[in-house]
Amino acid sequence: MTTATVLGAVLGGGLVGCGNAEVPRSARPAAADSASAAAHAPVRTPSSAPPATKRPPTLAPGPDGLTSVFKRGPQHAEKVVAFTFDADMTADEGPRAAAGEHFDNPELIALLRRLKVPATVFMTGRWAEEYPSQARSIGTDPLFEIGNHSYSHYAFTSPCYGLPTMGTDEIRGEVERTFGAIRKTGARNVVPYFRFPGGCYDNASLRALAPEKVTAVQWDVVSGDAFATDADAVAEQVLAGVKPGSLVVMHCTRSAAPVTDQAVGRVVPELRKRGYRFVKVSELMAG
Repeated sequence: MTTATVLGAVLGGGLVGCGNAEVPRSARPAAADSASAAAHAPVRTPSSAPPATKRPPTLAPGPDGLTSVFKRGPQHAEKVVAFTFDADMTADEGPRAAAGEHFDNPELIALLRRLKVPATVFMTGRWAEEYPSQARSIGTDPLFEIGNHSYSHYAFTSPCYGLPTMGTDEIRGEVERTFGAIRKTGARNVVPYFRFPGGCYDNASLRALAPEKVTAVQWDVVSGDAFATDADAVAEQVLAGVKPGSLVVMHCTRSAAPVTDQAVGRVVPELRKRGYRFVKVSELMAG
């Protein structure tokens, strides 16, 4: 989540959700959830990205055993770029989903599938619990992989744009709870990558995260899609920032990033015209 995203979360709620349209779990009875899950079975569309058969690469711990942070591919990388989308839902947004607020963006996910653009979705555990069939659909499609974005979307260090802050002794449980919530949905393409809420971290949080044997994933290109209303401006910002090996952060929620799908629809053809190939974070990290 970018600075603009987190500021928007403080002012008007966190950015959340991406996937096929689904009635929020908090707004339906258990029987309806089962029916919805059946209706949202994984979409078996042709993909240029084959299913992962090996453990995704991770970076070795840094100095003093701190979790390593991956921000982009090597400077001399070929013309590849990784798109990432944050599906961040906070612990207090269930009532808003139940009241009818749309935290998904089915048009965006459908567009990525049509264009055969691989992507890495960083998902909170709270989001996976609210939209289990969407999480399963994303996590069983070989075009996508799911990373960990914490359970509650609380900050791992302070200050972090007004987000509530957890103690370092809570970090391991938070990360493990998220992986459990995601895998419980049936998602299989789950990678050992973690994105800090708000992008905020320090040495203490990197040290506390180390036992989980994950790689922290940040970005080098901010799309500016959070709360944006001008798709052209978002597209121009991405196109101006992308270089070989870039890692772009975006969001997928109709309520808080309403023009992301339009921007992606303009960025993808132009980057392909420039000779770029799209990859997931695991492929970018593997080199």
